[in-house]
Amino acid sequence: MHPAEKVYNWEEADAIVAFAQKHGLRVRGHNLLWHEQAPGWLFKDAEGKLVSKAVLLQRLKEHIFTVVKRYKGKIYAWDVVNEAIDDDPAQFLRNSLWYRICGDEFIAKAFEYAHEADPGALLFYNDYNAVRPEKRERIYRLLKQLKEAGVPVHGMGIQAHWSVYEPSENDLRAAIERYASLGLQLQFTELDVSVYPWEKNRRSLRAGESDAFTPEREAKQRALYRMAFRLFREYRDVVTGVTFWNVSDRYTWLDHYPVEGRKNYPLLFDVNRKPKKAYYDVVNW
Repeated sequence: MHPAEKVYNWEEADAIVAFAQKHGLRVRGHNLLWHEQAPGWLFKDAEGKLVSKAVLLQRLKEHIFTVVKRYKGKIYAWDVVNEAIDDDPAQFLRNSLWYRICGDEFIAKAFEYAHEADPGALLFYNDYNAVRPEKRERIYRLLKQLKEAGVPVHGMGIQAHWSVYEPSENDLRAAIERYASLGLQLQFTELDVSVYPWEKNRRSLRAGESDAFTPEREAKQRALYRMAFRLFREYRDVVTGVTFWNVSDRYTWLDHYPVEGRKNYPLLFDVNRKPKKAYYDVVNW
């Protein structure tokens, strides 16, 4: 969207928002600040050296103001800051260029800029593995600091990239109650349920390793979806949104990741875009 300092590509985002407006759909904005897909120019000066904190924050403000104001009143909620907590349990914030140049101030500033650009929008912090107890507590620490400093953060976006093996009901319930205790609303922002155990390292599909959507895998997936949506409804006073990470098993980011050559089946509609049994578990209640 913003490949160079004074260049914006609006075509795809405009099309999505126009489609939603036409069909009475609400749009979440994802996202305004992320370490992984921030363009390189953002952090560099004309000589290729890292910019100062003042310059980077001004560039962040210009980006957020331009994007958020363009869709003011059309995008009801934004994931403002995405994945700022480090993966290392011994660390707190990720050692990104944002952090190296600005310290932790970039997080609060991003929320303040977004709120100024559209005071009516709901503003979320968004992260993955947010139900796992250890990371949950570091995310809670960040959110508590922001709330106590008066930063306009309204909600926690829990990236629900789960599997048939996690989360447990106890962990999910504890996470909902922990984040909600800060007065935040919760949205499950990237929901899919892998039929395989979580793996950290990439590898190839092993000889004889099946990637079929077996009845056993389907049963485990249905059980996870049933449990999750039962809790979502139990906590309907604080859970205000659930967003799936794609529509059907035909296309999913989990195909070939992290195992090259392996098909995954994480969603409610199958490869032919027909409802799976899990779909009826979710909608019939």
